[in-house]
Amino acid sequence: MTLAVRVSEELSARVPAEQRGPGLDRDAVRLLVSRGTEVSHHAFVELPRLLRAGDLLVVNTSPTLAAAVDGRIGHARVVVHFSTRGDDGRWAVELRDPDGEGTTRARAGGPAGTEVRLPGRGRLVLEEPVSAGSERLWWARVPGAGVLGMLRAYGRPIRYSYTERDQPLSVYQTVFALPTPDGAGSAEMPSAGRPFTARLVAELVSRGVQFAPITLHTGVASAEAHEPPYPERFAVPEASARLINAVRADQARRVIAVGTTAVRAVESATGDDGVVRAADGWTGLVVTPERGVRVVDGLLTGLHEPEASHLLMLEAIAGRAAIDRSYEEALRGLYLWHEFGDVHLVLPEKGPHTEHCASNCW
Repeated sequence: MTLAVRVSEELSARVPAEQRGPGLDRDAVRLLVSRGTEVSHHAFVELPRLLRAGDLLVVNTSPTLAAAVDGRIGHARVVVHFSTRGDDGRWAVELRDPDGEGTTRARAGGPAGTEVRLPGRGRLVLEEPVSAGSERLWWARVPGAGVLGMLRAYGRPIRYSYTERDQPLSVYQTVFALPTPDGAGSAEMPSAGRPFTARLVAELVSRGVQFAPITLHTGVASAEAHEPPYPERFAVPEASARLINAVRADQARRVIAVGTTAVRAVESATGDDGVVRAADGWTGLVVTPERGVRVVDGLLTGLHEPEASHLLMLEAIAGRAAIDRSYEEALRGLYLWHEFGDVHLVLPEKGPHTEHCASNCW
């Protein structure tokens, strides 16, 4: 799916919401709500009254890593983005060229055997492309080094040229992020959860909205090529699976994923019978309109570039006409894009739960 729209640079969110003015918090972003082709405009802090008691928000608890590290190939400077740790101890990495302004531009990796010197006398050796036909991500071995320790000592959050400046890692952690036993995490923030604050979560709970935690460690996205996601680690706990199934059994309640990562994890744990079961491992699932969704009734997500593969997931949930209409409204309303930007609540026009909703609820 490619939208017939163009997003101007002026609509890029260059700094987090809380840095745009005094007294602002993370939740000071806008919320576009669409049910089918019906669109309404809200502040994100209105979310508690737009949901209803019994609705379930599926949230990603993966913490964000300081996954960008400076390195050298010979005398040339490079930036290494550590994407995903494999079962064999190797890491999927992306190499980028510094551009002199604190941002980076993509470069082709390789050839195999290329050595990158890292801080603290570390090094990595490129071995093979992660995916046939693409040399953006490479499997690399880091001999005798603890990568996670190196990231803690020398890393910084990955950022792209549409943002204004480097930010501390805390800016890239969501309120749902939890430390993992093995120190694993996401190369890039599961950004749909970023606008939530502890205060907003407490209000949602007080109104009867429930939360189901899952984990999906996101890899490095392609800001330029808009490739489908590569296989990523995920886990859906038993308690969350039971809760999701209970909500699905009650026609008055809805399962709403916070972020495309939550959709990918939950749908990966769902059988052909529509039952969610506890699962963990790797998922290569790409949700498309042809595949559809089996569990998720709605999606809370950021605004995606017109070429982004994530738009196929949105179309699978709400239909092409609905996504076209909502993005036209987002452009007309000057909504902000990217991880520090505004948010979109996508609901289908009509579903099995629609008839149980009061006339003034979403």
